[in-house]
Amino acid sequence: MSSPAALSLPWWRSFNREHWFVFVVASLAWMFDCMDQQFFNLARDGAMEDLVGKAAATVKAPYTTSIFLLGWATGGLILGALGDRFGRAKVLTYAILLYSVCTGLSCLSTGLFDFCIYRFLTGIGVGGVFGLAVALVADSVPDHTRAPALGALQIASVIGNLAAGLIGMGIGMIAVLPFGLRPWQAMFLVGALPAILCVVVMAKLKEPPRWIAAKAHGALTGVKFGSYASLLGHPRWRKNAWLALAGCSAGIIGLWGIGNFHPIITRSIIGDHLKELNLSAGDMVRAKAFWSSAGLLLQNIGGFFGMYLLAKIAQSKGRRFAFGLSLILSFASTILVFQFMRGYGDLWMLAVMGFGQLSVFAVYAIYLPELFPTSLRSTGTSFCYNVGRVVAATAPFTLSKITASFGGDLAAFRIGGLCVSVVLLLGLAVVPFLPETKGQPLPEE
Repeated sequence: MSSPAALSLPWWRSFNREHWFVFVVASLAWMFDCMDQQFFNLARDGAMEDLVGKAAATVKAPYTTSIFLLGWATGGLILGALGDRFGRAKVLTYAILLYSVCTGLSCLSTGLFDFCIYRFLTGIGVGGVFGLAVALVADSVPDHTRAPALGALQIASVIGNLAAGLIGMGIGMIAVLPFGLRPWQAMFLVGALPAILCVVVMAKLKEPPRWIAAKAHGALTGVKFGSYASLLGHPRWRKNAWLALAGCSAGIIGLWGIGNFHPIITRSIIGDHLKELNLSAGDMVRAKAFWSSAGLLLQNIGGFFGMYLLAKIAQSKGRRFAFGLSLILSFASTILVFQFMRGYGDLWMLAVMGFGQLSVFAVYAIYLPELFPTSLRSTGTSFCYNVGRVVAATAPFTLSKITASFGGDLAAFRIGGLCVSVVLLLGLAVVPFLPETKGQPLPEE
């Protein structure tokens, strides 16, 4: 698999049918996961306006994001460890079912409390997918294809985000939705569809031979799979885990604590523009849903190119260099939107922010599984990616408090975003202490 002839070919030419099946299923699982994430970002503000009133929506919306991120972190920690213990494919199936079904149930919300319950449960399912999908692909494909395959898997997230944006735009264009649904309810209902993936495909997905062999060897030697005591008790894995967690937290805060609140700015800008058209209240709601989705589309078009470029840089220049560069790009592009996006003609800035903020996630997909052994690969990846969301969950609360303290209006919201964005620069501090894994085999016990 790693002969000179194979190494000279494009990475996908080394895949056999089984490799392709694993890669496609894992990518679809992550793509639909991200689609459901973005349905939440698009539907959140409209849902809050209906459930708690327009006056309280700007302050309450960040709280629902924090609840979602806490569920995400909880699910990632639990399901990641279970994936190492009982199999990546098996646990991935349950994660997909949970996030898709609970996304659909969110459309039945009648108040803030039950909305947050559904978001927490959805977060548990969503949180498990990344670590499981990344470990599944890393353990299944030939070594020399691992980095580009994982970079491509992460780029699939952009496809899911774009699909959410296009669907949201389509829903916003429908004058009368069936069953009296509001646009935000329709988005959540569509988000239940990924459950079909479990029924049709997941039963045929096999566990990676690398994991099966390591599991059998571990049974003889006493290696514990999916053990946080082993992860945090071993000097090498503990160092990698804590340093990568700090770096991941910065990037996740940039996207989920700040960047994904751009619909608040976008809706305000578009609202000012649409007032000149004298639209009815119903038409205004649909128009805002349409343009919020268009903003998401722009963000993820930029994100596609950002992920592609940083995945290439991680492969050619090294993981640490790409990690640091992506955090700098995320910070600069966030400042651009929160400080300078003021009018209808500035919406292109969302694409620039997507380029910067999403580029870091391509580095995560390639780098994190290379920091941990087979017995802890899903556990370690999920620890860094999902405990980072516990830290990130504080950012929306902080953003909300800063916004409220400066008056609760859009200008105050911009100040809050600028203040929280400084965290992105703090993530750079850990990059020099992380190991460089470019060109190295996956670590083992």
